[in-house]
Amino acid sequence: MTSTRHRSLALGIALALPAAVLAGCATGEGSPAASDAAEHDHEHDEHEDGGHGTEAATDTPRIALTYDGGVVVLDGTSLEQVADLPVDGFTRLNPAGDERHVIVSAGDAFRVLDLGTWGEPHGNHSHFYTSDPAFTKVEFAANHPGHVVRHAGRTVLFNDGSGLVESFDPHDLADGTPKTTTYTTPSPHHGVAVELENGNLLVTDGTEDARSSVVVLDSGHHEIARTDACPGVHGEAVASDEAVVVGCQDGVVVYAGGELTKIPSADAYGRIGNQAGSEESAVVLGDYKTDPDAELERPTRVSLVDTVSKQIALVETGASYSFRSLGRGPHGEALVLGTDGALRVIDPATGAITSTIPVTGAWTEPDEWQAPRPTLFVLDHTAYVTDPATKAVHAVDVESGEVYASTTLDVVPNELTGVSGLPE
Repeated sequence: MTSTRHRSLALGIALALPAAVLAGCATGEGSPAASDAAEHDHEHDEHEDGGHGTEAATDTPRIALTYDGGVVVLDGTSLEQVADLPVDGFTRLNPAGDERHVIVSAGDAFRVLDLGTWGEPHGNHSHFYTSDPAFTKVEFAANHPGHVVRHAGRTVLFNDGSGLVESFDPHDLADGTPKTTTYTTPSPHHGVAVELENGNLLVTDGTEDARSSVVVLDSGHHEIARTDACPGVHGEAVASDEAVVVGCQDGVVVYAGGELTKIPSADAYGRIGNQAGSEESAVVLGDYKTDPDAELERPTRVSLVDTVSKQIALVETGASYSFRSLGRGPHGEALVLGTDGALRVIDPATGAITSTIPVTGAWTEPDEWQAPRPTLFVLDHTAYVTDPATKAVHAVDVESGEVYASTTLDVVPNELTGVSGLPE
């Protein structure tokens, strides 16, 4: 079955392109000429498939799922398997930021996986291509690879073991290893960094034992703002108007309008460590934990951080959830996947739960954070949900609530991400 979005898009392309335009467009290659040599220590490498692809009638979204032993790639509409790529050890996934590649954190490197779907603008329309998914020769060495953040056309990698921050234009990945700009924090720690539209860098500061600082550096990496009032600093999300929210054990720090502002939680210990933002909303969705002594707290409330009013609202969802349960819909809807198997759609402005969509059976969050559990990933109008207990993957239309496609894998899915295949 095809989603509402893809039915509409295919029809729009057919109506928008006259026969003369279609007849005058020849099948092209998937990548432009190679970029300049890398600025950092990386060598320039081409894609293993040479950048060529097969032209497709429309865009082809694809999703990637890790399992113990590899990464499975599925068609994002039909959920048919496209590839199964072996990878040793525990791996993590993040979109690279160009709607074609994903970053795979594996072992001692950030590796680049080409999901084999992309688009190229051509006058008043675009051409779309697919190829076999494959790991490229591009990788970024890292001692404990950590967070991957995409914002303002830049992708930032944080190396927890060294404090190295690497930033690059993800669109250059199609040509090989991109030029990078780098910064190293004073001490290694589990941190995060965001490059802003003006080239400034928001980055955490701390040590392996304690971290409580958020720092903003100008394009020359000179400090222009700092707060040390964010104990246990963890995670980030960007809202509309480039308001950046960073989580703390007792609230959040918001960077907006050139200023850092601490917003305290209602509780002395009110930890917000995982967030989901949207350019369509000034409100950031976050988790909310209140027991500092719990080995694994299973909260049922989520937080809504208003970056304009500088207030935190709490919403009772009626079910617990995990750090892989948070997402945002196409219009900024706040999405929470509960342990009762239902996907909740929350109006971020009011905190009202506007719909509850049954997707999986009931589940319990595992004690180990690396262990598989139902996971949510949102791509355009579709919320993808895994169910490790049944080896299933489901595709949900966020607006209609329809579970429009499901499939059963041969492996137990763990982490989940995807790309649209649209030109960026």
